[in-house]
Amino acid sequence: MAGDIQLTCSDCGQDFTFTAADQSFFSERGYSTPKRCKPCRMAKKNDQMGGGGGGGYRSAPSQGTPVICSGCGQPTTVPFEPRGDRPVFCRDCYQSRKGSSGGGGGRGARGSRY
Repeated sequence: MAGDIQLTCSDCGQDFTFTAADQSFFSERGYSTPKRCKPCRMAKKNDQMGGGGGGGYRSAPSQGTPVICSGCGQPTTVPFEPRGDRPVFCRDCYQSRKGSSGGGGGRGARGSRY
């Protein structure tokens, strides 16, 4: 394959080198020539993985959904959209119910017996 190629990053505008080794790597995997330098590619990848609201699943929880707690009746915010067929609790009521029901530890012990 050819030698190194100078490219310009579409995000930051800086020139970067697309080395012969990188060209070979990209070609073997069927990737097209990169439009971004490595730091900008990494930043974009991190955004899509959940760092700055880039992913659809990450943007809703950061805002939350206002609800009334089924346990104490106080207004609270939950990081999901309630379906309406199950009770929704504030953090305190959820923690106290989770601890008193034995749901977490009981499942682990029961699961180990099977």
